[in-house]
Amino acid sequence: MIQYKGALILGALVGAAAGILLAPQKGSETREQLKKEGEKVKDQFTNDFNEVKEDISKATASGKDKFKEDFKDFASKASYKTEEAISFLEKQLAILKEKNKTLQKPA
Repeated sequence: MIQYKGALILGALVGAAAGILLAPQKGSETREQLKKEGEKVKDQFTNDFNEVKEDISKATASGKDKFKEDFKDFASKASYKTEEAISFLEKQLAILKEKNKTLQKPA
């Protein structure tokens, strides 16, 4: 999208400059017309730049929100997996305690 805007601005500049420079007018009129066209192009460029900047800001904010949501999902899944691992280790520890009891001599 940015490429198309750049091409449009460039095309407008080239067309305006060619039209003005080839027109049979006094130099002062030509300069005044060039000044007006330059202001129009500058305004259009500023508007396009602001629009692109806004689009980038929205995309960044959207990406940030998605990242936060994905991170929460990951943290939740990791928490469940950690709980499963702890439960497994507790069961294995209980088995080891029972085996260890069989190895001990009564005092």
